[in-house]
Amino acid sequence: MKFVLAFYGTRGDVEPGVAVGRELMRRGHDVCIAVPPDLVGFAEAAGLAAVAYGPDIKAWLEATRNFWGYFFRNFWRIQDVIKTLREAREPGTQCWGEMSTMLTSLADGADLLLTGMSYQELAANIAEYRGIPLATLLWFPIRANGHIVPTLPAPLIRSAMTVYEWLVSRGVKKVETAQRRELGLPKATGPAPRRIAERGSLEIQAYDEVCFPGLAAEWAKFDGQRPFVGTLTLESPTDADDEVASWIAAGTPPICFGFGSIPVESPADTIAMIAAACAQLGERALVCAAATDFSNVPHFDHVKVVGTMNYAAAFPACRAVVHHGGAGTTAAGLRAGVPTLILWMADVQLIWGVAVKRLKVGTARRFSTTNQKSLVADLRTILAPQYRARAREIAARMAKPAESVATAADHVEKFARLQRAG
Repeated sequence: MKFVLAFYGTRGDVEPGVAVGRELMRRGHDVCIAVPPDLVGFAEAAGLAAVAYGPDIKAWLEATRNFWGYFFRNFWRIQDVIKTLREAREPGTQCWGEMSTMLTSLADGADLLLTGMSYQELAANIAEYRGIPLATLLWFPIRANGHIVPTLPAPLIRSAMTVYEWLVSRGVKKVETAQRRELGLPKATGPAPRRIAERGSLEIQAYDEVCFPGLAAEWAKFDGQRPFVGTLTLESPTDADDEVASWIAAGTPPICFGFGSIPVESPADTIAMIAAACAQLGERALVCAAATDFSNVPHFDHVKVVGTMNYAAAFPACRAVVHHGGAGTTAAGLRAGVPTLILWMADVQLIWGVAVKRLKVGTARRFSTTNQKSLVADLRTILAPQYRARAREIAARMAKPAESVATAADHVEKFARLQRAG
């Protein structure tokens, strides 16, 4: 069968699609994936045929960071939030027509189109135009539900998520309307998530059910349309793995810090804060720079900075992990059985912070409100014995990476065959 995949976003957003695509290719299928231009090499390194899709991720990331910084300070100003969201989506919406044209051509003759969360509206329209099945790969509970914030009433959460869907649909309404007109499709009625569900699309939940108790029961009415498979990752080795392993072995187990694809605004201040907090606690710090440039920051003997690392290999050897709250990084920490501190910047990361607190394996705080004093207090909290014990308990309930990828590929294959047979 021919599978076309469209994944836009950070490496953490794209990696689940690459993992499934590689497994489908291993099973003998024809697979092509569309990813941001600066991640084409990443997809090709995994063995997939890849094409550029949308703008470089850097512009999108900066706009996204600015939007969420504004949102959490001014969430009650609805019209201003809508305007800021529209501006944040502008790097992508400017390329919407070009992305649509490319993906329309790529999907010609495909048996199924698989997409991630970003630009799912665009992909859904193309699947509708081509008359092929659509499958979505979702790495947190983005569909309206009552279980992502356990401290709030379920009806209130569902209503808030429905409003969020409406805000997103308003932000892309102009370009989506133009796309559907260009494709000869009727005017859309309602937000894309609702249309995707009503169409009977496969909506793979690429995270562990244990992270959101009660969610599976709420979604049972979808009769297998939203299967949980666990987090999807390649667990790829990096050039720094031997160096990291050697440094860890040379002393006491460190606390690992990582900040993902959104650069921190002040690298020097961040390293100084980490160094001071760990020195106060008598701990070593292992820092994964990722997208943040830590090249011109002070050096500290108890702090090791590396560009990238294989979290699956490093995390189990650490005392705890502190990170931005990306879905893949959070899952890696949970699978490693070590306590977690999430210092979140955006909405999805906040949700994972809430999940970690609910599981009692760690705590969370907004990154912009973190200082040395709060970091010391939060680290003392998660280094308590009960958090370590609870983290090990949850680790035993997490899906194994290889099993997650295989299960996701099984669902995609089965859905495509059923749709083709029907």
